[in-house]
Amino acid sequence: MATDTGTLGSTVSPSVNFRTEQPCISPSILCPDSTLCIEPAQICDGKKDCPDGSDEKCVKKCPDDRDFLCKDRRGCVSKSLVCDGLSHCQDRSDELNCPSAAAPAAQDDVLQCHRNAKMCSDGTECVLLSHVCDGEKDCMDGSDEEGCQNTCKRGLVFCLMLPCEFQCAHGKMCIPEVQVCDGRFQCQDHSDESDCQKPIKSCEHRCADGKRCIPKKFLCDGEKDCVDGSDEVGCKSPVFTASPCVAPSVLCPGSSLCISQNQLCDGQRDCPDGSDENDCAVHCVNPNCYACFFSPYLVCDGRRHCQDGSDELNCPTETLSTRSTPLKCRIGFKLCDDGLECVMYSHLCDGEKDCKDGSDEEGCAIQCKAGEFQCSHGKKCLPQERVCDGQNDCLDRSDETDCSVMIEGCHQRCDNNTRCIPKSFLCDGERDCADGSDEENCLVSCADHQYRCVSGQCVSEALRCDGYADCSDGSDELHCSRPPRCLTQLRCPHTHECLQKEWLCDGEDDCQDGSDEKNCNAPPAKCLKFQWQCGDSIQCVPLSWRCDGRKDCYNGIDEEKCSQKICPSHLYQCGSGECVDTNLVCNGVTNCADGSDEGVNCVQHSCSSPSAPLCDHSCVSTPYGPKCYCAAGFRLMSRATHCVDIDECTTTPHAVCNHICRNTRGSYSCHCHPGFYLEPDNKSCKTKDEPLLLASVQSDLFLLGVHSGTLRLLTSTSRPAFSLDYHWVQQRIYWLSTDYQSIRWVDMRNPDKRGNLVKGVKSDFIAVDWVGKNLYWVDGLVGQILAVKLSNATVRSQDCTVVLGEDLEQPSSLVLLPHKGLMLWSEIGSTPQIKQSGMDGSERKVVVSHSLSWPVSLAYDLLDNRVYWADEKLRCIGSASLDGGNIKIIQLAETPNPFSVVVFNDRVFWSDTKRRVIRSADKNTGKDQKVVLKRPGQPFGLKLMHALSQPAVPSPCDHLRCSHICLLAPPVTGRSAVCRCPKGLLLSKDNITCSRPRDSSFILLLSQNTIYQVTCFVVMDGIALKKMPNSRVLALPDINEAMGLDISTQELYVAYAGSVDVLKMGSYRSRQGLTPAGQVLKLKDDSVTALAIDWVTSNLYWSSSSRPNIHVTSRNGGYTTSLLQGSLTLATSIALHPSSGRLCYTAVVMAGGKSLTEVVCAWMDGRNKAVLWGKSRVPNSLVFVNNGTRIYWADTDGVISSIGVDGLGYKQFKAGPDLIMSLTITENILFWVTQGKGKILFLWFSDGLQPKQLWFETKTSVVEIRAHSNDTQSGSNSCSKNNGGCVHLCLAYPGGRMCKCGRGFYTLNVTTCAPITSCAPGEESCFDRSQCISRSKFCDGQVDCLDQSDEQDCEFSTRIKKQYSVNLVYTDGHPLDSVPPASPSFKMTTTSLPPEGRGISPNLSACRESQCNNHGNCVTPPGGGTDLLCNCDLGYKGDSCGETVNGALGLPLTLSVLAVLIGLAILAFVLAKYQQRKRKQRSYTNLFPTDNFSNFYLTRREYNL
Repeated sequence: MATDTGTLGSTVSPSVNFRTEQPCISPSILCPDSTLCIEPAQICDGKKDCPDGSDEKCVKKCPDDRDFLCKDRRGCVSKSLVCDGLSHCQDRSDELNCPSAAAPAAQDDVLQCHRNAKMCSDGTECVLLSHVCDGEKDCMDGSDEEGCQNTCKRGLVFCLMLPCEFQCAHGKMCIPEVQVCDGRFQCQDHSDESDCQKPIKSCEHRCADGKRCIPKKFLCDGEKDCVDGSDEVGCKSPVFTASPCVAPSVLCPGSSLCISQNQLCDGQRDCPDGSDENDCAVHCVNPNCYACFFSPYLVCDGRRHCQDGSDELNCPTETLSTRSTPLKCRIGFKLCDDGLECVMYSHLCDGEKDCKDGSDEEGCAIQCKAGEFQCSHGKKCLPQERVCDGQNDCLDRSDETDCSVMIEGCHQRCDNNTRCIPKSFLCDGERDCADGSDEENCLVSCADHQYRCVSGQCVSEALRCDGYADCSDGSDELHCSRPPRCLTQLRCPHTHECLQKEWLCDGEDDCQDGSDEKNCNAPPAKCLKFQWQCGDSIQCVPLSWRCDGRKDCYNGIDEEKCSQKICPSHLYQCGSGECVDTNLVCNGVTNCADGSDEGVNCVQHSCSSPSAPLCDHSCVSTPYGPKCYCAAGFRLMSRATHCVDIDECTTTPHAVCNHICRNTRGSYSCHCHPGFYLEPDNKSCKTKDEPLLLASVQSDLFLLGVHSGTLRLLTSTSRPAFSLDYHWVQQRIYWLSTDYQSIRWVDMRNPDKRGNLVKGVKSDFIAVDWVGKNLYWVDGLVGQILAVKLSNATVRSQDCTVVLGEDLEQPSSLVLLPHKGLMLWSEIGSTPQIKQSGMDGSERKVVVSHSLSWPVSLAYDLLDNRVYWADEKLRCIGSASLDGGNIKIIQLAETPNPFSVVVFNDRVFWSDTKRRVIRSADKNTGKDQKVVLKRPGQPFGLKLMHALSQPAVPSPCDHLRCSHICLLAPPVTGRSAVCRCPKGLLLSKDNITCSRPRDSSFILLLSQNTIYQVTCFVVMDGIALKKMPNSRVLALPDINEAMGLDISTQELYVAYAGSVDVLKMGSYRSRQGLTPAGQVLKLKDDSVTALAIDWVTSNLYWSSSSRPNIHVTSRNGGYTTSLLQGSLTLATSIALHPSSGRLCYTAVVMAGGKSLTEVVCAWMDGRNKAVLWGKSRVPNSLVFVNNGTRIYWADTDGVISSIGVDGLGYKQFKAGPDLIMSLTITENILFWVTQGKGKILFLWFSDGLQPKQLWFETKTSVVEIRAHSNDTQSGSNSCSKNNGGCVHLCLAYPGGRMCKCGRGFYTLNVTTCAPITSCAPGEESCFDRSQCISRSKFCDGQVDCLDQSDEQDCEFSTRIKKQYSVNLVYTDGHPLDSVPPASPSFKMTTTSLPPEGRGISPNLSACRESQCNNHGNCVTPPGGGTDLLCNCDLGYKGDSCGETVNGALGLPLTLSVLAVLIGLAILAFVLAKYQQRKRKQRSYTNLFPTDNFSNFYLTRREYNL
């Protein structure tokens, strides 16, 4: 060994080179060719300590005569170093017998000691710090043995916070107790290694070589602690021991109870033996500290840090009035009312006065709540579960007295009376007590028809000797009378067990000799998307296992090249990455591998320096200067002096507690959800009753006890059971039987009791609603989720209700959350997704849309509120929170084909159809995998059965009292349940009763020459009909091309070509057909596109192809007026609600060269126009509902829309992809017609809540459908009496009416009309009949009429006038605007005009682009003028139409193209009727080339042609 002398002289090393590399810890030395470490004092001590005796191969003679041989013969030093005041020899013999000499008075060179040495009091020499107080005088004056500690630290408090100490026999030195009898001498007198045959606390077992003594807990722990490895010899399988407390908690002696460090010496006994209050300090010997655990600045700070308050005694008195600043308490403390001191919040209301004024015991609860325990002192209330739990929560310990009387759920006490367990925990195969007493003296009796395994398990007798081991010890396959039938190559060679080929080389021993896992050639690993390859090995592990602190790869490479581990805040971080106790820093001994725990600053800048920080907890001298450190469970704030509590519950919640984590000051505590019990490890939780795993393996249904391993064959089916579920209260199991297309059930208690729930269903997955008492199933082929009420009797498939029936792309699995009113399902179509909705089908949304490929099974974790899924293509188990966040993917190499997944407590279970095995693992990490069940056949459906999986919650359906089916709904809808109806029934207005429609309501189906009247009552059957049901057939007299229909009481208004006839309809029971009752309208070469009848005044509202505005014609007198609704291109439908005076219509309008569709409402007099919706493609079939407050309409893309007349509350009902031809509503039931293939029409119905149902199909052409009931047309308005006093037309509006005059008349007063003089040839009258102006002045950009009517409706009419002059005249030659004859009939004549437009400024197109940003038209300002203004398109605003607003919509078409198309449409009117309609069809086709508009009119109007 060489002694470092710097540059003072040469040294000579001994003949043996001792190594100091690992595994020895400095200053120990490793013997050559051995793992034995010895202390430096053992070298050349006359005793061979190293196996080869090399420690005694010492120097006999110095090679240089100028050197001095040390007396211990360990080395030589230069003679110039002898008697220089410094010891260079290990035995300091170079400084013995030196001549004494007084130091000169003016000596410049003062003796300096190394940083690991101390100067003797006389200043003549230095001794190593390790030799101070070692029982031997090394200083000449003996000062190294003065002032030594005479009392060593012992007792629970010290031993829990710091290592217990041992006092050497010489009485001058204390060493850690763990170093006693460890085979190494720490005491100079070797007393720490004497009498070591007698076991002591730190020496419970001596190694076989006698070199080392270890604690008993080191035996058989899987690690060699003895040099000779004798502590791991003869070990059996690991014995269950209670897990140690998680830092910073400490373990009470003789108990499994963990307490926080804050509970030590706090004046309250927390350990059962009270050891946490023993050996508490009341004074300190060291004057620089007070009460040992506190710094000087905490003394007299107004806060009691010592339990006896001695740190606040004899302090200078200071009242609150004289205090310069008010006293502030730290976090966790409360200021007393007198403001003089602080007390811990935990000491409030504990029955003892801690404040001098007693304010900590004031205002305390004296009356505990029901179910709470009141401490005897009466000031504190506790939850019942904290009574008799082994912990003193009351200061008077009254909560732990008289505990011999067992409380509810407590059957047996164990672990020194610190733990109480229920009866179900006894002999269940799991150690629930740390002392194992719950599994002692067990003799489990099995039920009838069960076989008792040697291991204590119970399995069904039917599984005995079947060739497959079901007992964990395989005893059910021993002593069999004959071997089972299985192939030789699939049989264990030395036993009778049979194998499945999927079990060969699967990594698990299925044969007792492990022969099924021999001679396996593993192919190269091909890791999947969410896996990480272990270097070049064949192993793949989940990505989440990489750098998680635990080696999962066989080669450990998954923990290499990871970021450096950050040490806890109470430990010192070495530069080389280790974490060491702060007591080992700057102690003169290197403890870090890189030596970073020692340095010059340990002495030069220590915590004793004036500049040291004032730390909240402790100051530690480090090589980088003094630093503040916090106690375990705390961390430093940013200013690096103040300590705050670490909330372990938020940083690593699952790592510390499996269920509920509650943070405490400096620590935390684990708790369980209701119904669970905390395990001895103080982390895990367990249910009182054993959970059962329900599994279908091929065609067998099994029940497996998760803890005990009890296996029961419940029943066998003829075909595989792919999906199953259960009802815990009813003790009934349901499964899907694919062979019978039925859902069946069996009683758990009596398997002979079984039956069918519903027959005739095709299902992929089932789920039980135990709250609403329904069963749901998924029909993936049709794309529906259905439900049926649970019943003892078999129900028909027609008795079910469709919960969701639209936009489901191959639904695969389903899971219900009845306590939330929610359900989740997976779709495996083109876009794999997991979706969520209410159990009534409302509030649909996507939860997970990525990290999916083929999610075939869903499960819900009730404790963590997460959804789990098994992905068959990604071969993984995934999970996510219900908002779709925090996705975790566990891709296990052992699971190539997961099929079903369930979750319970802290475990996830899944079946693997390829490996033919059921496994479980930790749900958070995927680790701790276990094989749960292996049986021949493929495992399919899984469910975990326990009462806690189906919590008992009140059912809102019990109060709703639905007539048929009650479905739970999410709270966000404002209702907790809704009533639904089976197929064929409809929900009444009370939203509770399902019934048929009334006899009085009927549907009219208009074909081109016939009307079919069908009562709604016949939809009750609920079965789709292949033909129209029995109906009343009404032939249309002299009408062969009907195009529109409306009804007023017993009169029908039928539109055909350009006419509207009135037909009288008799009662339903009469045999009388339709009789003509007059004609309201006749247009020459025109076609009515929309009509509606005002059943109060019998006024007809209509629009036609040539006159697309909204017009009103009276039934009596034939007076006609226009409502001037703007630039309408085409009105597709009109709806009236006379009682409220409202008019609504759907139309195509032109705005700025763009074709837009609008849903518009106005008053029935045309005023107060408002566009309610502008995002439909081609809206049609407008209908009023809800007393005129809401309108419905159909769109060509299969959507039925609705909105309030106030423009609010837009809703959609998706009716499917087919083209909707016509829509009507009665009794809140939607009826609509769609066109299928082969000219087949389908009539559907729905109440708008449930999915659509097919009523019937027919090959009869249907142009339009209308519904009617007795209360459809009821009410009155201001026109009801005497036509409102109006001579011509009475037009109602909300709260009033307006009188209008027909064309050719002008208004004399409010109600009276007078004829006007006809205009001269070439002139036309203004709309107010005030004057006649030249026809060329209409739409010339200049206002000439006082009412500005000459410039209205110009965008459409001007385009027509560019090519045609349109004159509407009576058949007698009078203009349409003149006085009409008694029986008006109209005709249209066309006269060519010059190709150029009249009155249109040639620069308007350029103006649109330059002035209106191509988003509006240039128009002449009101009153005339030369400047042009911008009339902005829909969706734009501003002077230059540069600002956008919501509602800009589509169907763009240039103005010029539209003009040509409309021109073609008008030319078509002069052709024959047949050709006219064909041309019109092509016109619509060209007008809307990108949507279904042309198809709509083809199928609706021309279906039979």
